[in-house]
Amino acid sequence: MSLRGAAADELVFYVNGRKVIEKNADPEQMLLSYLRRRFHLTGTKYGCGGGGCGACTVMISTYEPASKKIQHYSANACLLPICCLYGAAVTTVEGVGSTKTRVHPVQERLAKCHGSQCGFCSPGMVMSIYTLLRNYPEPTPEQMIAALAGNLCRCTGYRPILDACKTFCKESIFCQRKANGKCCCDQEDYLFDKEEKVCTRLFSSDEFQPLDPTQELIFPPELMRMAENQPKRTLVFHGERMTWISPVSLDELLDLKVAHPKAPLVVGNTSVGPEMKFRGVFHPVVIAPARIPDLNVVKGTEDGLTLGAACSLSVVKDVLTNAISEFPEEKTKVFCAVLQQLRTLGGEQIRNVASLGGNIISRKSTSDLNPILAACNCMLSLVSRGKKRQIPLSDIFAEGVGNNTITPEEILVSVHIPHSKKGEYVCAFRQAPRRENALPIANAGMRVLFEEGTDIIKDLSIFYGGAASTTVCAKQTCSALTGRHWNEQMLDEACRLILKEVAIPGSASGEKADYKKTLIVSFFYRFFLEVLQSLNRTDPCHYPSIPMEYRSVLQDFKTKMPQSIQIYQDIEPNQSPQDPVGRPIMHQSGIKHATGEAVYIDDLPSVDGELFLAVVTSSRAHAKIVSIDTSEALKVPGVFDIISAHDVPATNEFYYSDDPEIIFARNKVICVGQIVCAVVADSDVHSKQAAAKVKIEYEVLEPVILTIEEAIKHNSFFEPKRKLEQGNVDLAFETVDNIIEGEVHIGGQEHFYMETQSVLAVPKGEDKEMDVYVSTQHPAVIQEMVAASLGVPANRIMCHVKRVGGAFGGKLLKSGLLASVAAVAANKTGKAVRLILSRGDDMLITGGRHPFVGKYKVGFMNDGRIRAVDVKYYINGGCTPDESVLVAAVSLLKMDNAYKIPHLRCWAYACKTNLPSNTAFRGFGFPQSALVTETWIAEVADKTGLSPEKVREINMYKENEQTHFKQKLDPQNLIRCWNECMEKSAYYSRKTAANEFNKQNYWKKKGIAIVPMKFPFGLGTRYLSQAAALVHIYTDGSVLLTHGGIEMGQGIHTKMIQVASRELNIPMSRIHFCETSTTTVPNACASVGSAGTDVNGMAVKDACQTLLNRLQPIINKNPTGTWNEWIKEAFEQSVSLSATGYFRGYNESMDWEKGEGQPFTYFLYGAACSEVEINCLTGDHKNLRTDIVMDVGCSINPAVDIGQIEGAFVQGIGLYTMEELKYSPEGVLYTRGPDQYKIPAVCDIPEEFSVSLLSSSQNPYAIYASKGIGEAGLFLGCSVFFALRDAVTSVRNERGLKTSFVLNSPLTAEQIRASCADDFTEMMANNESASFTARAISV
Repeated sequence: MSLRGAAADELVFYVNGRKVIEKNADPEQMLLSYLRRRFHLTGTKYGCGGGGCGACTVMISTYEPASKKIQHYSANACLLPICCLYGAAVTTVEGVGSTKTRVHPVQERLAKCHGSQCGFCSPGMVMSIYTLLRNYPEPTPEQMIAALAGNLCRCTGYRPILDACKTFCKESIFCQRKANGKCCCDQEDYLFDKEEKVCTRLFSSDEFQPLDPTQELIFPPELMRMAENQPKRTLVFHGERMTWISPVSLDELLDLKVAHPKAPLVVGNTSVGPEMKFRGVFHPVVIAPARIPDLNVVKGTEDGLTLGAACSLSVVKDVLTNAISEFPEEKTKVFCAVLQQLRTLGGEQIRNVASLGGNIISRKSTSDLNPILAACNCMLSLVSRGKKRQIPLSDIFAEGVGNNTITPEEILVSVHIPHSKKGEYVCAFRQAPRRENALPIANAGMRVLFEEGTDIIKDLSIFYGGAASTTVCAKQTCSALTGRHWNEQMLDEACRLILKEVAIPGSASGEKADYKKTLIVSFFYRFFLEVLQSLNRTDPCHYPSIPMEYRSVLQDFKTKMPQSIQIYQDIEPNQSPQDPVGRPIMHQSGIKHATGEAVYIDDLPSVDGELFLAVVTSSRAHAKIVSIDTSEALKVPGVFDIISAHDVPATNEFYYSDDPEIIFARNKVICVGQIVCAVVADSDVHSKQAAAKVKIEYEVLEPVILTIEEAIKHNSFFEPKRKLEQGNVDLAFETVDNIIEGEVHIGGQEHFYMETQSVLAVPKGEDKEMDVYVSTQHPAVIQEMVAASLGVPANRIMCHVKRVGGAFGGKLLKSGLLASVAAVAANKTGKAVRLILSRGDDMLITGGRHPFVGKYKVGFMNDGRIRAVDVKYYINGGCTPDESVLVAAVSLLKMDNAYKIPHLRCWAYACKTNLPSNTAFRGFGFPQSALVTETWIAEVADKTGLSPEKVREINMYKENEQTHFKQKLDPQNLIRCWNECMEKSAYYSRKTAANEFNKQNYWKKKGIAIVPMKFPFGLGTRYLSQAAALVHIYTDGSVLLTHGGIEMGQGIHTKMIQVASRELNIPMSRIHFCETSTTTVPNACASVGSAGTDVNGMAVKDACQTLLNRLQPIINKNPTGTWNEWIKEAFEQSVSLSATGYFRGYNESMDWEKGEGQPFTYFLYGAACSEVEINCLTGDHKNLRTDIVMDVGCSINPAVDIGQIEGAFVQGIGLYTMEELKYSPEGVLYTRGPDQYKIPAVCDIPEEFSVSLLSSSQNPYAIYASKGIGEAGLFLGCSVFFALRDAVTSVRNERGLKTSFVLNSPLTAEQIRASCADDFTEMMANNESASFTARAISV
C-alpha cells in the first residue's frame, strides 16, 4: 500500500500557547527555520545546524493519554522536522518570558548573574535550564550541570551561567570553600589583607523573584482532548521533494516498508537529519514510526528489560536508573555499563529525541551503545510481513559494513537487555575529544563470565567502536582466551591477540591509528583490573586485591558543579551612590539576551522581496578556473541570479599590500573555500540547493603549499620579515654553561563565534544609497570596501551594527569581503540580499588563529639564569596577507612575556600558503610566541634540575627596566600578581600534595603549574586608536549616546553609559545607546586589541564634558535645580545640546630599522596557577583548580572585567588543550562544525575557579585608571598546558624515560597518552601492521 498519492494531512500543534494549523507541512522543514521565518520568533538561534551547540534549544511538551502524564523535554530545533510535532506543544524562549509581559526567573537570574556576554547562546541556555525546572523545580547540581552539557558558550567560560543555575538548586552551593565548617565569608582573614576593602559578590540574590511553578504556561487542553478522544490515524505530509508518512500500527508500518524498502525510519532525526543536511543524502520518502505503541514498549521480563526501538535514549536512561535501584547489584551490571555510556552520549537535547533503535540500526562506528549492547548478548526482535525472529545484536556486526543480517523489509521492534548473572562482569569504556557531548575516538564493551566459583574464563566478549567503519568484535581473541585463568599471562596474550585481530585503518578525519590501538589495549587492561578488583571483593581469600596505586584508575573523571570565587576591590566609601563606575553593573542588554528580544543581523525582519545568498567555494587549493557551468543551478526553483567577479562594478581586488584581498576569484583559486561565485534565490533552501549544482572545472597549478615547512622550502613569505635584536647573542652563547635547542608547533584555532558571519544589504533605490547591516567589529572598513566594490563614494553606504554575537578578531576584513559579496548582489538585482553563512561554510572560508612554529636556541647558566636566546617564528598566513605580517610583528614584540633576556635575537616570518587566509584572533600572536617562551623556560628547569617556578622567578623582570625594544617598564605589579597568586593558590603546599598523590598512584597523576604574564597594551600607531563619540541631550532630559565602538559581548556600551553617567552626573537609566553606525560616527577605528573601552571612553568623556561646560552657567545660576530644569532652560537659551567627543589616540610608534620604539602605552600583568589530573591509560584529563590574579588597574565594571578574564582563560584552555583543526593533504578542512571541532564545554572548566583583581593598582594612561582587559586572560590558559606537562613529567620520571620530550599545542589526550610511554605504547612501536597513509596534515 503506497501512501505517496494520498492527500496531505493538516499538521496541528501549538507554539507558545497559540494553535498552529499547517496545511502544507514540508517534511524537509525544520522547526528552527519554521519558528524564525513563519512566526518571526527569532529568539531561537541558528548556531550550527547540527545539534552540536544548543543555541536553538526549545522545549517540547507531549501528553500521554494512557498514563495521563505530560512530558516536557528539551530538543534542538535545527534537527527537529515540524512533521514530527503533531499534537505537541512547543515553548520557545519568547514563551518563557519577555520584557513586555514578565521576565521569567531563569531569564532574570541568567542576566543578573552576568551569564550573558554576546548573548547569542543565552536563549538556548535559558531553555535548557527552564525545561529542567519544569520537570524538577528543585534540581540537584548534578542534574543542572547535565542539562547544560549540550549547550556551548564561547564568551563567558560558563562560570556565571552556572552561578545563575546554582540559585535554583536544592542544597545551596553558594559557599565556595567551606573549611572548618565556616563559610568563606567568615574566613576572609585567610584570603585577604585586613586594610583592603574587598568584595566577593558580583550580584545580590535577594533581589531575584522566586521561581513559582504555578505561573508557567499550561499544556493546551485542546491537545489533551485530541489525544484522549481522536482515534490515532496515519499522517501523510508532502513537501516539495519529500513525503513523510507517520503510521500508527505495526502492521501498517510493515506494509509501508514493503512499498518503500529504501525509506529510512526516522524518530529523532539525529542521524538521518545531519546526513541529509551535511552530506547531501536525499530520501524521497521517510517513515516516522514514533507513534506506534509496539515500538515504545518498556517492560521487565524474567531475565531482563525489553525496550521498544523508538524509545528515546533519555527514556532508556531513566528506565535503567530505576531498574538499578530496584534490583540487586548482581543483576544490574549490564544496566550500569549501558547507563554509563548514556550519561555522556550527546547532550540532553540529543538524548531526548534520539532513539535506541536508530542508534543500533545505523551501525555507526561511533555508537557508544552498540559495543556494550553487543558484548552483553542483547537480543533484537525483528518483524516483517508474516515473520518474527530474534537475533543477538552482535550478529549485525559479524561481517563489518557489508553485513545484511537485517533485510530491507524487516523492522526492529524492540531490544532486550538481559540481567547479569553471578560470576559475570561487564564494563564499557570510551575516550572522546571532550568528555561530554562528543563522538568517541574509540570505545569498547566487554563482558566475561567465569566458570562457577573460579577465575577460569567460560565466556568472553569484546567489542570495539571507532576502530573500523562499524562496531567490531574481537572474536578470535575471545575464543583463544576461553578456559584461561584471569591473570597476567592471560593479559599479555590478550593484548597481543587484540592488536593482531582488530585492524585499524587510517580514518578519513585523520585520527591517528596508533592512538586508537593504544586505547583498545588500554581499555582491555582497565577491564582486566576492574574484574580482578571485583573477584577480590567476592572472595578476598582466593583473589588478591589489585595494588593500591592502581586503584584510582578505576574511577572515571566526573563533571561536578564548579565552585568559584571572584574578588575585587570595593569602591571608595565617599563615592556618590548614583555614580556607577567601579560597580558590577549588569550588561545593558542582559535581560534582552535572556528573553531572546536582543536583535542580531539574521533577526532583522525580512525586507519585501529580499533574496537569500549562498556562496559557491573552490574545492581546489591552487588551480586555474577553466569553466563555470551554472545551467543546472539556474533551473532550481526560486533562483534569481548568479553573481561572480564580472558583476563587480568596480574594485574586486583590494591591495592593502603587495598581494590583494579578493572578493570573487577571477581566473584562478588560491585556497579551498575561496568564493568563486554566489547564488541568489527566494529562500535560503533554494539558494543552497542551487549552489551545490554549480559545476566548476579546474586545472591544477603547482606548487600547492599548505604547511609552514613547505612555505620555507619554496621561500613563500609575505613581506616584510621582522627582526629584533639586543645585546651580543653570538658572544653570549660562547659564555653560557648550557645550550638547548628545540622546536614547538602550535595549531591554529577557529574563532567559533556563536553568530556566524551575517550581512543584510538593502539598496535604497535612489542615489546609489545602500544600508548594510553587518555583524562586524569594523563598520568603517565595511563602508570603505562596499563603496569601493560598487564604485560609489563612501557617503552613499550606511553601515549599521547593533550588536555582534561574538567576534574575537574574526569579523574584520573577512566581514568586509562578505559584505561586498552581498552588496554586489543587491546592486545587481536591485533587491535586498541576506547572506548568513552556515557554520560549515563559515569555518571553511574565514580562517582563524595562525598555526605557529617556534624554533629556539637558548643559552643558560647552571643556576637557571637565561643569558642568550635566538628564536625564529613562522606563522601560517594562508593565501592573502590579511593581518599576518602584523601578527608576526606583535609576536616578536611580546615574546619576552615576563622575562628579562639580556641577549636576544628573534625573527618572524609570515608564510604565504594555499590555505584560507588566517586573521586576527584574541591575543594576536602573543598566545603563540609566549607559549614558545614558556616551553623553553620549562626545558631549562628540566636541564638544571630547578623547579619551573624558580626559573621563572630568577628570570622575571625585577625593577624598572627596558624591554628588548627599549621601552621602559615598571614590573612592580607583575611581582605583586605573582606573589599573590602563589599565596592564594597555596602553591607550595599543593605541589607537595600532588607529589604525594603521584607517589601513591601509578595510572593517575596530578600536575600543577604557575605562569606569570606581562601583556603590553597598544595598537602600535596613533591613528589606529583614535575615537569619536556623539552625545545628544533631548528636551525631556534623556540622553542618546553613540560612539565608534562595537558591542560584541565585552560590555562596551554598558561601560560607556557608566562613563556618561559619571560625567553628566545623571542615573544610567536616563542614557540610551541605540547602535553603532557610520552615519553618526565616521571613520571609527576597529574594536580590536582590548582598546574599545580605553579609546571610546575618552571620547565619550570629552563629549560629556563639552556639554557640561555649556550647561555650567545655567547650573551656577540655579544650583538647586533639577537636571530637567537645567536642560529646559538651556534649550530656551539656545544652548546646543549636542556634542561630539574626540580622542586622538595613544602616542605609539615602532621603528623596525632601529629595532626600538614605544609601540605600547602600558602593561597588564597577571599570573595563573592551575592543577590537573591525568589518566595515563587514556590520556584524558580533568582541570581541578585554577587561581588567577590579574592587574586590571581600577576596574570600571568588575563583573564585566572578571567575565572577560574567565572567558578568555577558557578560550585559552581550548587553544592549548582541545581545539584541533584538521586538514586533508589536499588542503580541505575536515573540522567544519561542533561535532568535529571541540571548544570547551561546561565539563572542561576547573572544578575550583578563583579570579581576583589586583587591588590598588593605578593606570594613569586610560580612562578612570582602568586597563583594557579583553585579550590578556587567554594566554593564562597555558597554565593548564604546563600543569599537564608537569603531570606527564612525573610519569616519565617514575618510568625512567629520558627527560627531554616535546609537547605541542593543542595538548590533546592523544599526545598525553603517547608521552606517558608504557608497555602498551611499546606494543605500537613493535606492531607491524602500522602502515597506512596519514589523512591529516600538520599545517
